[in-house]
Amino acid sequence: MEFIQKNIWLVMIAIVSGVLFIWPSIAKLMTRSKEIGAAAAVLLINRQDAAIIDVRDPQEFKAGHIPNARNIPMAQLDERKKELEKLKSKPILLVCQTGNRSAQVYANFHKQGFVQAVTLAGGMASWQQAGMPVEKS
Repeated sequence: MEFIQKNIWLVMIAIVSGVLFIWPSIAKLMTRSKEIGAAAAVLLINRQDAAIIDVRDPQEFKAGHIPNARNIPMAQLDERKKELEKLKSKPILLVCQTGNRSAQVYANFHKQGFVQAVTLAGGMASWQQAGMPVEKS
């Protein structure tokens, strides 16, 4: 106890750094998006004709995306609602670079009734790491 009192700043720094270290895991649990890996995503696309929505910025999309993906940047989702409404009854694969943005979009989609939406675990980074095909435009 004496050590803690004499070194309160060191203890505080240790606690804060520990929280920051585990924060991504906590944030992922809080969003509770349904994630699937690259292999399961391929099955979803091929067997159930899933729509692929890439929520990255246009520059990121042009650098490389899943074949047949639609680029609807996260910032444009509200203004492109009518385009998305047509997909409500279909399976939807949400994609971003690492899975963080698509998890946020998933939460929003789920509230709006897109019950078949899923996110690509690890995003395009994991897709490319798995050796899956990528288109550039």
